Amino acid sequence: MDILWIIGGIVVVILAIIVLTYNGFISKRNRVQDAWAQIDVQLKRRYDLIPNLVATVKGYKKYEKSVLTNVTKLRSSIITGSTDDRLKANDQLTKALKSIFAVAESYPDLKASANFKELQDQLETTEDKISFVRTSYNDYVLDYNNAIQQFPGNFFAGIFGFGRQEFFQTPEGEKAPVKVDFGDEDDDQPTKPSRQSKPKRSRK
Repeated sequence: MDILWIIGGIVVVILAIIVLTYNGFISKRNRVQDAWAQIDVQLKRRYDLIPNLVATVKGYKKYEKSVLTNVTKLRSSIITGSTDDRLKANDQLTKALKSIFAVAESYPDLKASANFKELQDQLETTEDKISFVRTSYNDYVLDYNNAIQQFPGNFFAGIFGFGRQEFFQTPEGEKAPVKVDFGDEDDDQPTKPSRQSKPKRSRK
């Protein structure tokens, strides 16, 4: 009889560990998903703001076509594809938008445009919010990954199908400020449709 009680007690303890571990995985994964949902909101806000920014810059005679084309292309990538693809597209878009904002430094009329300034402020605010939520997201991902990789979580994670989550990181090459030199263009010279000018990067 005592053996049955001991066996029963062991079974109860094992079941309790399994339930607590599983619920812990669910709770931590939900935090990761909630943080990503907040990032997603800001990515979609960025998506909505970009067409207006491109239209505003195109309203000026001098603008870098290849930069605008790249921004338009990356725009769709930040709301489609896998989470990892969208995070990479967001970092690339940040770099491309810096190039557009560099245009304003060369063209005072564009810099003084109230519409451009407002869009720039909104996009920079959105980027700040993404950066803020990025920190929380990475903290939750770290907590979740530790839970499924440490014992006894690593034993149950495979059984329950809980996989590792990726961090939201910015590649080292995209952390530095982007410097763009558009040079002097001839206002009266027609633009050839078959070629696009490329921004010249200043050398240190």
